[in-house]
Amino acid sequence: MISAQLHAGDEPRLVLAAATSAPRSVRLEGRRARVSGTVETSETGWTATIPLTVSRWGGEVLPIPSGEYSVLVDEDAASLADASLARLGPLNARIHAGRVVASAPVDPDRLTSSGQAALEREYVRTREPLTDSVFFESFYGRNASCNPRAIDAEIARVAPHVVRYWSVVDGSVAVPDGAVPVIEGTPEWWRARGESRLLVVNDWLRRRYRRRRGQRVLQTWHGTPLKRLALHRPGFDPRRAVAVVRESRRWDVLLAQNPYAAGILAKAYAFLRRPVWVEGYPRNDVLTSGDPSPVRRALGIGDSERVLLYAPTWRDDREQMVDFLDVEQLARDADAVLLVRGHSRTLIPGADTVGARVIDVTGYPDIAHLLLVADALITDYSSVMFDFSATGKPMYFFAPDLEHYRGELRGFYFDLAERAPGPIVATQEELTAAVSDAAGPARFADRYAAWRERFNARDDGRAAERVVARLIDQGFIATR
Repeated sequence: MISAQLHAGDEPRLVLAAATSAPRSVRLEGRRARVSGTVETSETGWTATIPLTVSRWGGEVLPIPSGEYSVLVDEDAASLADASLARLGPLNARIHAGRVVASAPVDPDRLTSSGQAALEREYVRTREPLTDSVFFESFYGRNASCNPRAIDAEIARVAPHVVRYWSVVDGSVAVPDGAVPVIEGTPEWWRARGESRLLVVNDWLRRRYRRRRGQRVLQTWHGTPLKRLALHRPGFDPRRAVAVVRESRRWDVLLAQNPYAAGILAKAYAFLRRPVWVEGYPRNDVLTSGDPSPVRRALGIGDSERVLLYAPTWRDDREQMVDFLDVEQLARDADAVLLVRGHSRTLIPGADTVGARVIDVTGYPDIAHLLLVADALITDYSSVMFDFSATGKPMYFFAPDLEHYRGELRGFYFDLAERAPGPIVATQEELTAAVSDAAGPARFADRYAAWRERFNARDDGRAAERVVARLIDQGFIATR
């Protein structure tokens, strides 16, 4: 029997011990993280220490993401006795049914319905003055990326006195240098949300939001839409309509990448006759002047290797990423490194894809860096197509469920087949042939140019600068 103990501190860890011969390897393995331990032997057996922290992509060492983890001893799942919840500093953990269960470092009493209700009442009643701070949230706190991150960087540059809070689901989410992470549901999170003069978000605010006098919300959204959104989704649902209108009334300004998106987003979210700023997407600024070399090194990709990025959107009828492709076979046939990027909605329920020359980058902090290193994009109906086109690099559309998605699941705002700046294919064989055809992109040159003129005219590398300048001009950010 293997004994297991959870240890707290700045470097939380799991310590295993057994009076048997020492194993060759010990590892903690979850859906999105794997951590190896160190084994020490003694006259009476062995002990192993596994950090409950990890560094990914060459970044800082952070707590492992929340979730369940198997303990593998010589590749076999260990049988561990249950252990109650332990508060380990940067995370909470317990052992249940033989698995380590990691969670955010939140007092369990605070997470109950009554605990959250009490914090919400305090948030609603607060009369504390607003502070020179900004509250950022990206994809419900699953990462610190997208337009909010680019705006954060510009605010840090031009208004360094402003405190920058980032809403995160747990301590595994890396935030920008100088920013303050606040874990959702904690007193600190509610307080930061209530005292910040400006909120910058790229999705719904979700939890109860009470607008305070002088507080403003910039909704950056997270993509130019191809698929129908909000009030435009198939089938009328009165509850959805009420929720959409209630949510959009919380926003003061909506950011759009281009005039096309501005018109659709304003109608889909009943944000009519209200400010929509068409300034390009701040998250795409890096695509005009960024250096891909550090990202290639972080991912372990050689300078001369071809890189394909596969980034499909999510599906309303499934939690995990679509599995239409044999990604390892595609990497082999295309003689390329294949980066696999699932949608943010598949980050928590999904698991990393593994294979030779296949790198799962669903958990990579910022997709803009991946667009920078990719030599070509493979997508289906994801809004990433409107971002990647700012680079002018080839795009391929792998859409085996096109008729179902377009006709039944979501619907489109325009006919992708008529305007796609690259080939649309339905089988892996067709996709392999397309990405291997060096002359293929030239056949779509006219379509690509028209696409970029329509969707990328403002993606010139200065979108964040323009947005922050307007925030300052409107008084949303105080300068000194």
